[in-house]
Amino acid sequence: MARVRKKESLAGELERLSDLDLDQLRRRWQDLYGTVPSNRLSRLMLMGGVAYRLQEDALGGLPSATRRFLDKTAAGTPASAPARALKSGTVLLREWQGVTHHVTVLENGVLYRDQRYRSLSAVARQISGIHRSGPDFFGLKRQGGKRCGEG
Repeated sequence: MARVRKKESLAGELERLSDLDLDQLRRRWQDLYGTVPSNRLSRLMLMGGVAYRLQEDALGGLPSATRRFLDKTAAGTPASAPARALKSGTVLLREWQGVTHHVTVLENGVLYRDQRYRSLSAVARQISGIHRSGPDFFGLKRQGGKRCGEG
């Protein structure tokens, strides 16, 4: 019941943001973040920042792994993306040399052409004929802003 009231209270606060003038938004920002907002921030950006912090305070913030990833990225430190956990039943598609390959994720391993493999890398090797990272081959990792396998 308290959670419902918290969400209703949050909704009301978010609605009232549009009634605040620029000075009121700047003060609200300072209250929430503990810093004076840049004079270069538009009214819309201030509203967005205040709304985000209100929601974060009421509903919780980002998971710690995501925060660490963003901190490393902001600092210019190369950071690998958080691993994606694939649920059993997920179907991955990969086109290779004009043929579309379907792989189904299982609890322990993957299914490809009615045969069970212990990893995506084993399937990637079966398809391409060479050893390669299965997550890269199926586009589950990013390098340099592009999905692996994109030219």
